Amino acid sequence: MNLKLISMAFYSTYITNKFGFLLKNEKDKEKKMLLRLEYSETLLKKLKLNINIINKEKLPQDGKYLLVSNHRSIIDPLIIETALKDTNIKGFWIAKKELYNSFFFGMFTRNAGSILLDREAKNMAPFFKDIKDVVKEENSIYIFPEGTRNKNNTPLSSFKEGARIIALKNKLAILPVYIKTNANEVLKEAINKRVDESTIDIQIGDLIDYKDKTSLEENYRKLFDL
Repeated sequence: MNLKLISMAFYSTYITNKFGFLLKNEKDKEKKMLLRLEYSETLLKKLKLNINIINKEKLPQDGKYLLVSNHRSIIDPLIIETALKDTNIKGFWIAKKELYNSFFFGMFTRNAGSILLDREAKNMAPFFKDIKDVVKEENSIYIFPEGTRNKNNTPLSSFKEGARIIALKNKLAILPVYIKTNANEVLKEAINKRVDESTIDIQIGDLIDYKDKTSLEENYRKLFDL
């Protein structure tokens, strides 16, 4: 582990827990969302990463959606938060139990506006109730339908069925976004090698009707030519 990597690890832990503490003590929903965006922009600026939005005209300015994205890096949520900053779309992330219990992400995840997904739970009713309550308050839901980070040398891995169920149960139009750049590789370069700025491309797809019976993965692959 080189000095730059150690330095970045300490900074990331500090800034993540700093914002986690601020979020814990902030009760206003709008201010929480602004803190989330500030955190994303702060860390991406430190990494010298810019976000470029392809098909920006397809990005809705308001409303509530099920936002679905591919997932290859730990900074994917930051990329999406930044891409949405000029819209009025506000959402809650579906977060795994491991993130809630994480030393690095735990305080932030628990307080930033997220819904706990415990895959080992025998009863999923509380999970779906939490989603319904959030949507009733005009919030979107953000999810990585692959279920976990794709660590293979492929642009996309298989989708879990849960995302489409969430859309159907809550009558949410599906907003597909595709992080076109391999953000994991760019992140490694940002920490280990590069001193110049770099750009990550994120592409916006056409909305998918929640009643569309084609599999979500098939629709997603077709939209982004995967």
